[in-house]
Amino acid sequence: MRRFVVLLLLLLSWVCAPSWAETGQQRAEAAGRGLVGSPAPRLVLKTIDGKVIDLAGLYGRKAVYLKFWATWCVPCREQMPHLERAFERAGPDLAVVAIDVGFDDSVDAVRRYRREAGLKMPIVFDADGTLGAAFNLRVTPQHVVIGRDGRIAYVGHMADARLDAALLAARKAPVRPMVAGVKAPTPPSPVAVGDRLPVLELPTLDGATFRVTDTVDRRPTVLVFLSPWCESYLADSRPALAARCREVREQVATLSARGSARWIGISSGLWANRDDLVHWRDEHRVGMPLALDASGALFRRFGVMRVPTVLVADADGRVVRRTEGADAGLAAQLQALGSASR
Repeated sequence: MRRFVVLLLLLLSWVCAPSWAETGQQRAEAAGRGLVGSPAPRLVLKTIDGKVIDLAGLYGRKAVYLKFWATWCVPCREQMPHLERAFERAGPDLAVVAIDVGFDDSVDAVRRYRREAGLKMPIVFDADGTLGAAFNLRVTPQHVVIGRDGRIAYVGHMADARLDAALLAARKAPVRPMVAGVKAPTPPSPVAVGDRLPVLELPTLDGATFRVTDTVDRRPTVLVFLSPWCESYLADSRPALAARCREVREQVATLSARGSARWIGISSGLWANRDDLVHWRDEHRVGMPLALDASGALFRRFGVMRVPTVLVADADGRVVRRTEGADAGLAAQLQALGSASR
């Protein structure tokens, strides 16, 4: 009987265990469906130490292993020994590069973590999200293995036998004629204070369309860039940031209920899908319309790499305020803008 109880408890613990690992692998594999087998983009990377890595110059000569990660990411830290071993064991047939995703991170934080962990591999900081966009980043960590022929061979999340097999296959495969990849396009200059909002139509969770620029509704427009896991996931590792996300959510709930401005919440697609956003909306009873930026295109268009970030535009669609975190002057500015638009 006692043995049966122990087995039952073990079974329950397995059934009730968090599914982030499996979900992360599924999300990475979904991100890779349009990438695997295609020519890898031609990119020039710059490490945090100022060294230049020309990926196109590596294609055709050696395999390439890129790991997208962040200092706040728990599985990234857990997998770092695997990445370090891969770097230490890499011969002339494999290049290993760690790419910090830049999302709610900083070069200083990366340097501190490198010292603490004793990392030796080259590290790149994706300050504007360009590299993540090129490899369809959806989760952290996200592993990208590029074969010696310059084609993307594997995209995953777990540091497991599948990743090891992909690395081995990429290194051992015979060198075939290199396939010329596409040069990553230069992103447009991000929207800044003083610029006009771009003409965009965003599909919201409720099936409506939010026009970022509206010539009929003359109220101010507020864009709230957010992440639905900020408050919960970062509560222990980044409590100050988690508190900031909660404070902005509460401030937005109060101000948006007044109806004096047009509000739209734009969620990052990193570690978030539509179901995640719906759950967050329902859990916190968020009233403003919400849109999921699955590809990160909106975050990059507005130059947002930190959440929460709030942009305010006047009745003419000109951005007049940009803040990260709760803003004590936001209510007064919205009132002034509303009065000016009447």
